[in-house]
Amino acid sequence: MDPVVVAAGSALVSAMATDGWQQTRAAVVEWWRRRRPDRADEVGSELETVRAQVLAAREQGDEDTEQALAGSWRLQLQQLLREDPALADELQRLLDEHLAPAPSEGDRAQHRPIVMRAEARDNSRVYQAGRDQHITGS
Repeated sequence: MDPVVVAAGSALVSAMATDGWQQTRAAVVEWWRRRRPDRADEVGSELETVRAQVLAAREQGDEDTEQALAGSWRLQLQQLLREDPALADELQRLLDEHLAPAPSEGDRAQHRPIVMRAEARDNSRVYQAGRDQHITGS
């Protein structure tokens, strides 16, 4: 399977559970509309159905279902590339610009750089953590 298909299928299903889903969905439907106008509305409906399944799977901790749904999208995308191999570059662009974009403002806040400095002398100890820290024992 083409690597861009694997990445795009996985990213698409992962994006379904994000706050930016509606923008991603719109970009994917528009991409299909330009490539296969006869299927665009059907794809839009299917995306919503699959999104509901992804959200339910995540709520239940069902990773197998989520992987199966990603696999289904990979197959659809692979078939599209089989019919028109020139679409690989456009699929890569869709992946780069809409399916796997830069982190949102909230994500950036959670993943900001941390600089820590410490100095220990004699029998002292230093414990540092960028986030949660659990120390047991003495």
